[in-house]
Amino acid sequence: MGTHERFMSVAIEEARRALALGEVPIGAVLVMGDRVVARGCNEPISTTDPTAHAEMQVLRAGARATGNYRLSDAVVYVTVEPCVMCVGALIHARVRAVVYGTVEPKTGALVSTVQALELPGVNHQFEVHDGVCADQCRELIQTFFQQRRQHVDVTGT
Repeated sequence: MGTHERFMSVAIEEARRALALGEVPIGAVLVMGDRVVARGCNEPISTTDPTAHAEMQVLRAGARATGNYRLSDAVVYVTVEPCVMCVGALIHARVRAVVYGTVEPKTGALVSTVQALELPGVNHQFEVHDGVCADQCRELIQTFFQQRRQHVDVTGT
């Protein structure tokens, strides 16, 4: 198992934790060197915080752990392509790289709906690596939404 796969497996664990909380199953880890500095998952429902996406959770925890809001040596692993809010925060944190598992065709902001790193005024670029453990990441998110749709169809709610 390569480095990217090893750290993505931790992000997948976090996505499963989000699922157990009743959240959209997205997980993330912030890595510096060869060490996980922060772990997090989607928690906007349970925290009543629309900004509590997995990426935001690890940026906050990583900044606290390092004592610095600039995380220029950090690599963020996330199971699903980040949204525009999260890409903005990753830019402001000055992360070195983002590694994600699967694309998010409706709200992804690296390659899917917006190429946020190409927007005018972006003052920091980070490396992007995609498709790491893509099948596992995609299956988690697709299964969640399939089950949710089935629940709505059966209950009408």
